[in-house]
Amino acid sequence: MRNSWVKYDTYTDFPLENLPFGIFKTAMLSHRVGVALGEYVIDMQALAATGLMNDLAIDLAVFSQNYLNPLMALGKKATQKIRTFLQTAFAEGNDSLLPYKDSVLLLQSEVEMCLPVYIRDYTDFYSSEEHATNVGIMFRGKENALMPNWKHLPVGYHGRASSIVVSGVNLHRPKGQTRPDDNLPPVFGFSKQVDFELEMGFLIGKETNLGETVSTEHAEDYIFGMVLFNDWSARDIQKWEYVPLGPFLGKNFGSSISAWVVTMDALEPFRVAGPVQNPEVLPYLQYEGNKNYDIHLEVLIEPENASQTTQVSHSNHKYLYWNMAQQLAHHTINGCNLNVGDMMASGTISGPTPDSYGSMLEIAWKGTKPVQMANGTERKFILDGDTVIIKGFCEKEGLRIGFGEVKTKILPAL
Repeated sequence: MRNSWVKYDTYTDFPLENLPFGIFKTAMLSHRVGVALGEYVIDMQALAATGLMNDLAIDLAVFSQNYLNPLMALGKKATQKIRTFLQTAFAEGNDSLLPYKDSVLLLQSEVEMCLPVYIRDYTDFYSSEEHATNVGIMFRGKENALMPNWKHLPVGYHGRASSIVVSGVNLHRPKGQTRPDDNLPPVFGFSKQVDFELEMGFLIGKETNLGETVSTEHAEDYIFGMVLFNDWSARDIQKWEYVPLGPFLGKNFGSSISAWVVTMDALEPFRVAGPVQNPEVLPYLQYEGNKNYDIHLEVLIEPENASQTTQVSHSNHKYLYWNMAQQLAHHTINGCNLNVGDMMASGTISGPTPDSYGSMLEIAWKGTKPVQMANGTERKFILDGDTVIIKGFCEKEGLRIGFGEVKTKILPAL
């Protein structure tokens, strides 16, 4: 553990070993880059103005931008230099920043966190075997739970980037067509089966040209960092519309991400092996080393005006069958180009037991097993006024690296 002259709780998500990047503003300060340290935000624009970062030989103007894209585009060597500088400058015993601490350090509680990245494109994968199996059993039975292609490639679809919002931005219940009775024509109205999906997303920090591919060996060179991701779903709209082209209105009414982007450098100590893949995958999807991460994930529901939250899921990123390197290799194998700021999401992360399922569809098993809330009510899906909170963190040998939370309230349909 590194000690800092900035005092913070030892159980914080944001110790000196983490230093995630985000975008914030205040009533007096415009959008700019911040770095989380304990309960504080390091104002990187103010820090650059001190002149103490001039020797890094990077474009300090990236800290005054509305999004992290220019910072990510500097490349990993540059962002690693920034992290090293911060870990030195804020280390216990270093007093170089003490004269500037009042202008450089702001309380997180006193700033507004903004969408960290301009997301040009968004792809959502379907990479948890447990989730895919559960959904398959519900709709096709045990014998046909996994589709024939599922263990041969990371299934994915192209989603809607414009409706991805940051934690704290609330979403309205969507409207659309549903077919509640298979013997009657479809009807129009608001969704009665709004659901969360517990996911994680990763952000692209290096572009490719059209026609180029990225191997599993080099995929991590293109991944800047990770966020918590809630892929909101309207199950009844989705069920009626998805044949034959897949998700559309049941998904694109909104997705939510956490405000802080945790770099892959911070997550390095938490690499673990993923599930054994059988049958053997094609050569372009084969990889060496540990590509999954031991990230504890939990989902809580807070009913409107309730004094308590209820934990409904405790899962882990390590359960994913298809890892990020494989997802990226498959995404580019046809020559599809990557842009800085592209978002890739994991798909629902479910574990092997009911308490680790990553969606209400599974937890309440298509509405047949309602979940009891702490306030005495029950849930089959998400109701108007419910707030869903996803948290994530890694922990090992006294070191905790966290993502904060992604928190969203479902409002009535407009």
